[in-house]
Amino acid sequence: METVILAVVIAVVVLGALGGLVVGSRRKKPLPPPPTSVPDITAPPAEPHVGDEAETPRDEARRTIEEVDLPDGSAPAAVEEPPVLEVPEPTAGRLVRLRARLSRSQNALGQGLLTLLSREHLDEDTWEEIEDTLLTADVGVVPTQELVDALRERVKVLGTRTPQELRALLREELLKLVGTDVDRTVKTEPEDRKPGIVMVVGVNGTGKTTTTGKLARVLVADGRTVVLGAADTFRAAAADQLQTWGERVGAHTVRGPEAGDPASVAFDAVKEGKEMGVDVVLIDTAGRLHTKTGLMDELGKVKRVVEKHAPLDEVLLVLDATTGQNGLVQARVFAEVVDITGIVLTKLDGTAKGGIVVAVQRELGVPVKLIGLGEGADDLAPFEPEAFVDALVGD
Repeated sequence: METVILAVVIAVVVLGALGGLVVGSRRKKPLPPPPTSVPDITAPPAEPHVGDEAETPRDEARRTIEEVDLPDGSAPAAVEEPPVLEVPEPTAGRLVRLRARLSRSQNALGQGLLTLLSREHLDEDTWEEIEDTLLTADVGVVPTQELVDALRERVKVLGTRTPQELRALLREELLKLVGTDVDRTVKTEPEDRKPGIVMVVGVNGTGKTTTTGKLARVLVADGRTVVLGAADTFRAAAADQLQTWGERVGAHTVRGPEAGDPASVAFDAVKEGKEMGVDVVLIDTAGRLHTKTGLMDELGKVKRVVEKHAPLDEVLLVLDATTGQNGLVQARVFAEVVDITGIVLTKLDGTAKGGIVVAVQRELGVPVKLIGLGEGADDLAPFEPEAFVDALVGD
Protein backbone atom coordinates (compact mmCIF):
# COMPACT_ATOMS: atom_id res chain seq x y z
CA MET A 1 0.00 0.00 0.00
CA GLU A 2 2.78 2.37 0.84
CA THR A 3 4.37 1.55 -2.45
CA VAL A 4 1.23 2.64 -4.38
CA ILE A 5 0.98 5.90 -2.47
CA LEU A 6 4.66 6.64 -3.14
CA ALA A 7 4.15 6.05 -6.87
CA VAL A 8 1.17 8.43 -7.00
CA VAL A 9 3.13 11.13 -5.17
CA ILE A 10 6.05 10.78 -7.60
CA ALA A 11 3.66 11.02 -10.59
CA VAL A 12 2.06 14.17 -9.24
CA VAL A 13 5.46 15.76 -8.70
CA VAL A 14 6.60 14.89 -12.22
CA LEU A 15 3.41 16.29 -13.80
CA GLY A 16 3.75 19.48 -11.82
CA ALA A 17 7.31 19.95 -12.97
CA LEU A 18 6.38 19.45 -16.62
CA GLY A 19 3.53 21.98 -16.32
CA GLY A 20 5.88 24.57 -14.92
CA LEU A 21 8.26 24.15 -17.81
CA VAL A 22 5.47 24.75 -20.38
CA VAL A 23 4.23 27.88 -18.62
CA GLY A 24 7.73 29.21 -18.35
CA SER A 25 8.41 28.78 -22.05
CA ARG A 26 5.24 30.59 -22.93
CA ARG A 27 6.19 33.49 -20.72
CA LYS A 28 9.59 33.75 -22.35
CA LYS A 29 8.17 34.07 -25.98
CA PRO A 30 8.62 37.76 -27.12
CA LEU A 31 5.52 39.76 -27.84
CA PRO A 32 5.19 41.66 -31.17
CA PRO A 33 6.52 45.24 -31.01
CA PRO A 34 3.91 47.93 -30.48
CA PRO A 35 3.01 50.08 -33.53
CA THR A 36 5.25 53.08 -33.96
CA SER A 37 2.32 55.32 -34.76
CA VAL A 38 -1.41 55.28 -34.61
CA PRO A 39 -2.79 53.95 -37.91
CA ASP A 40 -4.63 56.46 -40.12
CA ILE A 41 -8.10 55.06 -40.64
CA THR A 42 -8.76 57.69 -43.34
CA ALA A 43 -5.97 56.43 -45.64
CA PRO A 44 -7.06 54.40 -48.72
CA PRO A 45 -6.42 50.68 -48.63
CA ALA A 46 -3.11 49.48 -50.02
CA GLU A 47 -2.99 48.37 -53.65
CA PRO A 48 -3.24 44.61 -54.02
CA HIS A 49 0.05 43.01 -54.97
CA VAL A 50 0.51 40.36 -57.60
CA GLY A 51 3.93 38.81 -57.52
CA ASP A 52 6.68 41.17 -56.46
CA GLU A 53 5.25 44.51 -57.70
CA ALA A 54 1.85 46.15 -57.98
CA GLU A 55 0.60 46.70 -61.54
CA THR A 56 -1.10 49.99 -62.21
CA PRO A 57 -3.92 50.32 -64.78
CA ARG A 58 -1.49 52.07 -67.13
CA ASP A 59 0.99 49.21 -66.78
CA GLU A 60 -1.79 46.75 -67.45
CA ALA A 61 -2.83 48.62 -70.59
CA ARG A 62 0.76 48.74 -71.77
CA ARG A 63 1.16 45.02 -71.12
CA THR A 64 -2.05 44.38 -73.06
CA ILE A 65 -0.74 46.30 -76.10
CA GLU A 66 2.94 45.40 -76.03
CA GLU A 67 3.21 41.94 -74.40
CA VAL A 68 0.09 39.98 -75.23
CA ASP A 69 0.57 37.83 -78.31
CA LEU A 70 -2.09 37.38 -80.94
CA PRO A 71 -3.78 33.94 -81.29
CA ASP A 72 -1.48 33.00 -84.15
CA GLY A 73 1.57 33.78 -82.03
CA SER A 74 2.54 36.96 -83.86
CA ALA A 75 3.08 40.29 -82.20
CA PRO A 76 0.41 42.96 -82.58
CA ALA A 77 0.97 45.72 -85.13
CA ALA A 78 2.44 48.94 -83.82
CA VAL A 79 -0.08 51.66 -83.11
CA GLU A 80 0.63 54.51 -85.54
CA GLU A 81 0.11 58.04 -84.36
CA PRO A 82 -1.82 60.35 -86.72
CA PRO A 83 0.44 62.68 -88.73
CA VAL A 84 0.95 66.16 -87.33
CA LEU A 85 -0.64 68.68 -89.69
CA GLU A 86 1.55 71.55 -90.81
CA VAL A 87 0.37 75.15 -90.83
CA PRO A 88 1.27 76.68 -94.23
CA GLU A 89 2.64 80.18 -94.42
CA PRO A 90 -0.05 82.78 -95.23
CA THR A 91 -0.11 83.71 -98.91
CA ALA A 92 -0.78 87.41 -98.48
CA GLY A 93 2.38 89.26 -99.51
CA ARG A 94 4.33 86.04 -99.91
CA LEU A 95 6.13 87.27 -103.05
CA VAL A 96 7.16 90.45 -101.24
CA ARG A 97 8.71 88.35 -98.47
CA LEU A 98 10.57 86.31 -101.10
CA ARG A 99 11.73 89.41 -102.95
CA ALA A 100 15.36 89.15 -101.85
CA ARG A 101 15.62 85.65 -103.30
CA LEU A 102 13.99 86.75 -106.54
CA SER A 103 16.25 89.80 -106.75
CA ARG A 104 19.40 87.67 -106.47
CA SER A 105 18.32 85.36 -109.28
CA GLN A 106 17.19 88.13 -111.62
CA ASN A 107 19.97 90.61 -110.93
CA ALA A 108 21.56 90.21 -114.37
CA LEU A 109 18.55 91.58 -116.22
CA GLY A 110 17.68 94.65 -114.18
CA GLN A 111 21.18 95.69 -113.23
CA GLY A 112 22.48 95.00 -116.73
CA LEU A 113 19.88 97.33 -118.25
CA LEU A 114 20.53 100.06 -115.68
CA THR A 115 24.27 99.89 -116.31
CA LEU A 116 23.80 100.29 -120.07
CA LEU A 117 21.25 103.09 -119.71
CA SER A 118 23.60 104.97 -117.37
CA ARG A 119 26.24 105.46 -120.03
CA GLU A 120 26.95 109.06 -120.91
CA HIS A 121 26.31 108.50 -124.63
CA LEU A 122 23.67 106.02 -125.77
CA ASP A 123 24.80 105.24 -129.31
CA GLU A 124 23.57 102.48 -131.59
CA ASP A 125 26.02 99.98 -130.17
CA THR A 126 24.64 100.58 -126.68
CA TRP A 127 21.07 100.10 -127.83
CA GLU A 128 22.10 96.86 -129.52
CA GLU A 129 23.60 95.72 -126.22
CA ILE A 130 20.33 96.57 -124.48
CA GLU A 131 18.46 94.47 -127.04
CA ASP A 132 20.88 91.58 -126.53
CA THR A 133 20.42 91.77 -122.76
CA LEU A 134 16.65 91.54 -123.11
CA LEU A 135 16.79 88.70 -125.63
CA THR A 136 19.23 86.77 -123.45
CA ALA A 137 16.74 87.12 -120.59
CA ASP A 138 14.08 85.45 -122.78
CA VAL A 139 11.88 88.52 -123.07
CA GLY A 140 11.17 87.66 -126.70
CA VAL A 141 11.80 89.49 -129.96
CA VAL A 142 8.61 91.54 -130.23
CA PRO A 143 8.45 92.62 -126.57
CA THR A 144 12.16 93.48 -126.71
CA GLN A 145 11.66 95.77 -129.69
CA GLU A 146 8.72 97.44 -127.99
CA LEU A 147 10.69 98.08 -124.81
CA VAL A 148 13.77 99.41 -126.65
CA ASP A 149 11.65 101.79 -128.73
CA ALA A 150 9.89 103.08 -125.62
CA LEU A 151 13.18 103.55 -123.77
CA ARG A 152 14.74 105.40 -126.71
CA GLU A 153 11.87 107.86 -126.81
CA ARG A 154 11.73 108.40 -123.06
CA VAL A 155 15.50 108.90 -122.71
CA LYS A 156 15.50 111.42 -125.58
CA VAL A 157 12.79 113.45 -123.86
CA LEU A 158 14.28 113.05 -120.39
CA GLY A 159 17.70 114.38 -121.33
CA THR A 160 19.87 114.28 -118.24
CA ARG A 161 19.53 110.93 -116.57
CA THR A 162 20.20 110.36 -112.89
CA PRO A 163 20.30 106.78 -111.54
CA GLN A 164 17.00 107.36 -109.74
CA GLU A 165 15.33 108.65 -112.91
CA LEU A 166 16.62 105.72 -114.96
CA ARG A 167 15.41 103.20 -112.40
CA ALA A 168 11.96 104.78 -112.30
CA LEU A 169 11.85 104.87 -116.11
CA LEU A 170 12.89 101.24 -116.47
CA ARG A 171 10.42 100.17 -113.79
CA GLU A 172 7.55 101.93 -115.53
CA GLU A 173 8.29 100.41 -118.94
CA LEU A 174 8.80 96.90 -117.53
CA LEU A 175 5.47 97.11 -115.71
CA LYS A 176 3.80 97.93 -119.03
CA LEU A 177 5.31 94.79 -120.55
CA VAL A 178 4.43 92.52 -117.63
CA GLY A 179 0.94 93.96 -117.30
CA THR A 180 -0.72 95.30 -114.17
CA ASP A 181 -4.36 95.29 -115.30
CA VAL A 182 -4.69 91.50 -115.72
CA ASP A 183 -6.71 89.32 -113.36
CA ARG A 184 -4.19 86.86 -111.92
CA THR A 185 -6.50 85.22 -109.39
CA VAL A 186 -6.52 81.42 -109.41
CA LYS A 187 -10.21 80.70 -109.99
CA THR A 188 -11.31 78.22 -107.33
CA GLU A 189 -14.64 79.67 -106.16
CA PRO A 190 -17.39 79.23 -108.76
CA GLU A 191 -20.53 81.11 -107.77
CA ASP A 192 -23.10 78.44 -108.62
CA ARG A 193 -21.51 75.24 -107.34
CA LYS A 194 -18.91 73.53 -105.25
CA PRO A 195 -16.11 72.45 -105.52
CA GLY A 196 -13.93 74.51 -107.82
CA ILE A 197 -11.99 72.24 -110.21
CA VAL A 198 -8.38 72.92 -111.18
CA MET A 199 -6.35 70.76 -113.57
CA VAL A 200 -2.56 71.03 -113.58
CA VAL A 201 -0.70 70.09 -116.77
CA GLY A 202 2.90 70.20 -117.92
CA VAL A 203 5.92 68.31 -119.20
CA ASN A 204 7.97 65.89 -117.11
CA GLY A 205 10.62 67.63 -115.02
CA THR A 206 8.92 71.00 -114.65
CA GLY A 207 7.90 70.35 -111.05
CA LYS A 208 4.25 69.76 -111.87
CA THR A 209 3.36 67.31 -109.07
CA THR A 210 5.31 69.33 -106.53
CA THR A 211 3.55 72.48 -107.71
CA THR A 212 0.17 70.76 -107.25
CA GLY A 213 1.11 69.89 -103.68
CA LYS A 214 2.35 73.40 -102.98
CA LEU A 215 -0.83 74.87 -104.47
CA ALA A 216 -2.80 72.74 -102.01
CA ARG A 217 -0.83 74.42 -99.23
CA VAL A 218 -1.61 77.86 -100.68
CA LEU A 219 -5.33 77.06 -100.66
CA VAL A 220 -5.28 75.57 -97.16
CA ALA A 221 -3.41 78.64 -95.91
CA ASP A 222 -6.29 80.72 -97.27
CA GLY A 223 -8.81 78.62 -95.33
CA ARG A 224 -9.94 76.30 -98.12
CA THR A 225 -10.55 72.54 -98.02
CA VAL A 226 -8.94 70.46 -100.76
CA VAL A 227 -9.13 67.05 -102.44
CA LEU A 228 -6.18 65.95 -104.58
CA GLY A 229 -6.61 63.74 -107.65
CA ALA A 230 -3.50 61.70 -108.50
CA ALA A 231 -4.23 61.26 -112.21
CA ASP A 232 -0.54 60.88 -113.07
CA THR A 233 -0.71 57.09 -113.10
CA PHE A 234 2.24 56.54 -115.45
CA ARG A 235 5.12 57.92 -113.39
CA ALA A 236 6.28 55.63 -110.61
CA ALA A 237 5.58 57.02 -107.12
CA ALA A 238 3.78 60.13 -108.45
CA ALA A 239 0.67 59.27 -106.45
CA ASP A 240 2.75 58.62 -103.32
CA GLN A 241 4.44 61.97 -103.73
CA LEU A 242 1.15 63.81 -104.11
CA GLN A 243 -0.43 61.96 -101.18
CA THR A 244 2.49 62.96 -98.95
CA TRP A 245 1.92 66.61 -99.82
CA GLY A 246 -1.76 66.22 -99.03
CA GLU A 247 -1.23 64.50 -95.69
CA ARG A 248 0.93 67.38 -94.48
CA VAL A 249 -2.03 69.77 -94.63
CA GLY A 250 -4.94 67.36 -94.16
CA ALA A 251 -5.99 67.12 -97.81
CA HIS A 252 -7.55 63.84 -98.97
CA THR A 253 -5.92 62.17 -102.02
CA VAL A 254 -7.83 60.07 -104.57
CA ARG A 255 -5.63 57.63 -106.43
CA GLY A 256 -5.92 54.58 -108.67
CA PRO A 257 -3.77 51.61 -109.65
CA GLU A 258 -0.40 52.22 -111.24
CA ALA A 259 -0.72 52.52 -115.04
CA GLY A 260 -4.48 52.80 -114.57
CA ASP A 261 -6.85 55.09 -116.45
CA PRO A 262 -6.03 58.73 -115.58
CA ALA A 263 -9.46 59.96 -116.67
CA SER A 264 -11.11 57.53 -114.23
CA VAL A 265 -9.01 58.83 -111.33
CA ALA A 266 -9.84 62.43 -112.24
CA PHE A 267 -13.54 61.59 -112.46
CA ASP A 268 -13.49 59.87 -109.04
CA ALA A 269 -11.60 62.79 -107.47
CA VAL A 270 -14.26 65.28 -108.51
CA LYS A 271 -17.01 62.88 -107.42
CA GLU A 272 -15.50 62.44 -103.95
CA GLY A 273 -14.83 66.15 -103.68
CA LYS A 274 -18.51 66.85 -104.28
CA GLU A 275 -19.59 64.20 -101.78
CA MET A 276 -17.22 65.55 -99.13
CA GLY A 277 -18.29 69.13 -99.76
CA VAL A 278 -14.75 70.47 -100.15
CA ASP A 279 -13.93 73.82 -101.69
CA VAL A 280 -11.41 72.78 -104.36
CA VAL A 281 -10.35 69.67 -106.29
CA LEU A 282 -6.80 69.76 -107.70
CA ILE A 283 -6.06 67.21 -110.44
CA ASP A 284 -2.44 66.36 -111.17
CA THR A 285 -2.04 64.92 -114.67
CA ALA A 286 0.82 62.97 -116.21
CA GLY A 287 3.88 64.93 -117.29
CA ARG A 288 3.36 63.97 -120.88
CA LEU A 289 5.83 64.89 -123.58
CA HIS A 290 4.37 67.43 -125.96
CA THR A 291 5.71 65.45 -128.93
CA LYS A 292 3.65 62.33 -128.12
CA THR A 293 0.34 62.80 -129.92
CA GLY A 294 -1.36 59.86 -128.20
CA LEU A 295 -0.57 61.16 -124.74
CA MET A 296 -1.79 64.64 -125.62
CA ASP A 297 -5.03 63.11 -126.87
CA GLU A 298 -5.38 61.36 -123.53
CA LEU A 299 -4.96 64.67 -121.75
CA GLY A 300 -7.91 65.96 -123.76
CA LYS A 301 -9.86 62.89 -122.65
CA VAL A 302 -9.17 63.66 -118.99
CA LYS A 303 -10.54 67.14 -119.52
CA ARG A 304 -13.70 65.86 -121.22
CA VAL A 305 -14.36 63.25 -118.52
CA VAL A 306 -13.95 65.76 -115.71
CA GLU A 307 -16.37 68.14 -117.42
CA LYS A 308 -19.10 65.51 -117.13
CA HIS A 309 -19.26 66.66 -113.50
CA ALA A 310 -18.76 70.39 -114.07
CA PRO A 311 -16.68 72.79 -116.16
CA LEU A 312 -13.03 73.23 -115.28
CA ASP A 313 -12.42 76.51 -113.48
CA GLU A 314 -8.68 76.58 -114.13
CA VAL A 315 -6.20 74.77 -116.33
CA LEU A 316 -2.74 75.70 -115.08
CA LEU A 317 0.29 75.02 -117.26
CA VAL A 318 3.50 74.49 -115.28
CA LEU A 319 6.64 75.65 -117.10
CA ASP A 320 10.28 75.52 -116.09
CA ALA A 321 11.49 79.13 -116.22
CA THR A 322 14.98 78.00 -117.20
CA THR A 323 13.91 76.31 -120.46
CA GLY A 324 13.45 79.53 -122.42
CA GLN A 325 12.17 79.14 -125.95
CA ASN A 326 11.62 75.41 -125.49
CA GLY A 327 9.10 76.27 -122.80
CA LEU A 328 7.23 78.41 -125.31
CA VAL A 329 7.05 75.47 -127.72
CA GLN A 330 5.56 73.34 -124.95
CA ALA A 331 3.08 76.08 -124.13
CA ARG A 332 1.83 76.30 -127.70
CA VAL A 333 1.19 72.54 -127.96
CA PHE A 334 -0.61 72.30 -124.62
CA ALA A 335 -2.76 75.28 -125.51
CA GLU A 336 -3.97 73.41 -128.60
CA VAL A 337 -5.20 70.48 -126.50
CA VAL A 338 -6.72 72.19 -123.47
CA ASP A 339 -7.75 75.77 -122.85
CA ILE A 340 -4.91 77.08 -120.71
CA THR A 341 -6.15 79.73 -118.26
CA GLY A 342 -2.98 80.46 -116.31
CA ILE A 343 0.76 79.86 -116.15
CA VAL A 344 2.87 78.64 -113.23
CA LEU A 345 6.58 79.42 -113.66
CA THR A 346 8.85 77.27 -111.52
CA LYS A 347 12.58 77.45 -110.81
CA LEU A 348 12.84 81.22 -110.82
CA ASP A 349 15.34 80.84 -107.99
CA GLY A 350 18.42 79.71 -109.88
CA THR A 351 19.76 80.84 -113.24
CA ALA A 352 16.27 81.73 -114.39
CA LYS A 353 15.69 84.59 -116.77
CA GLY A 354 12.80 86.79 -115.71
CA GLY A 355 11.94 87.82 -119.25
CA ILE A 356 10.11 84.52 -119.76
CA VAL A 357 7.22 86.05 -117.80
CA VAL A 358 6.68 88.54 -120.61
CA ALA A 359 7.32 86.06 -123.43
CA VAL A 360 4.95 83.32 -122.27
CA GLN A 361 2.15 85.76 -121.59
CA ARG A 362 2.50 87.16 -125.10
CA GLU A 363 2.66 83.65 -126.58
CA LEU A 364 -0.50 82.31 -124.93
CA GLY A 365 -2.44 85.44 -124.17
CA VAL A 366 -2.95 84.24 -120.58
CA PRO A 367 -1.36 85.59 -117.40
CA VAL A 368 1.31 84.17 -115.16
CA LYS A 369 -0.57 83.47 -111.93
CA LEU A 370 1.96 81.69 -109.73
CA ILE A 371 5.75 81.51 -109.55
CA GLY A 372 8.04 79.11 -107.71
CA LEU A 373 11.08 80.63 -106.05
CA GLY A 374 12.68 77.66 -104.34
CA GLU A 375 12.34 74.11 -103.08
CA GLY A 376 10.73 75.04 -99.77
CA ALA A 377 7.14 73.94 -99.12
CA ASP A 378 5.91 77.55 -99.03
CA ASP A 379 8.01 78.95 -101.88
CA LEU A 380 5.10 79.03 -104.35
CA ALA A 381 3.77 82.57 -104.49
CA PRO A 382 0.95 84.40 -106.26
CA PHE A 383 2.50 86.51 -109.00
CA GLU A 384 2.51 90.23 -108.19
CA PRO A 385 3.81 92.38 -111.07
CA GLU A 386 4.95 95.29 -108.89
CA ALA A 387 6.94 93.09 -106.51
CA PHE A 388 8.41 91.19 -109.45
CA VAL A 389 9.60 94.30 -111.29
CA ASP A 390 10.89 95.89 -108.10
CA ALA A 391 13.03 92.80 -107.56
CA LEU A 392 14.41 93.18 -111.10
CA VAL A 393 15.43 96.82 -110.92
CA GLY A 394 16.33 96.94 -107.22
CA ASP A 395 15.93 99.86 -104.85
